[in-house]
Amino acid sequence: MSDFSIYLGLGFDHITDPGGYDHILFVIALCAIYTIRQWRQVLILITAFTIGHSITLALATLRIVEYSTDVVELLIPITILITAIVNFFHDERRSQFDVGKRAERPWSRYGLAVVFGLIHGLGFSNYLRSLLGREMSIVEPLLAFNIGLELGQLVIVALVLLVAWLAIEKLGSSKRTWTLIVSGIVAGMALSLILNNKLVAGE
Repeated sequence: MSDFSIYLGLGFDHITDPGGYDHILFVIALCAIYTIRQWRQVLILITAFTIGHSITLALATLRIVEYSTDVVELLIPITILITAIVNFFHDERRSQFDVGKRAERPWSRYGLAVVFGLIHGLGFSNYLRSLLGREMSIVEPLLAFNIGLELGQLVIVALVLLVAWLAIEKLGSSKRTWTLIVSGIVAGMALSLILNNKLVAGE
């Protein structure tokens, strides 16, 4: 097996690992307001997140930027909590039909995904740097790892949209109810991660 394949698999496994579910929670929060019929919007959103985390993953792995691991570990669940809270105020009708000043701008959500992606990229780089060790060239592993992350994200997105389809189309749940339940669960788990981080930091 080539080094490229190894790091591709490591990237995929890292983001889909239930043991490190913070990144999974963020992707779920991003997708919670969408259905499978809106897959194009979801694809743009995930691409925005990928652009964000790719930038800082590369910069931090190449040691062009330095950061505090403890701060990043706290910021990641905060991004999850904020995304879930934003979902509570999402108005599907207003975002589609209201052309007034109060209409939700889709680009604001894409911008949020890019900015929060920058933070998650630092988290990814911490793991990747520990894997690289004394590797002479890190460009190929970096590229492979990033592609693996993207493939993992797409699998998570597909599963979220499938469950949403089952809940809304087959079980009769309203889209609003689905969004509130999923976002509420994610917000609760994110808050737990934040409190745990603060407790660890205080020890």
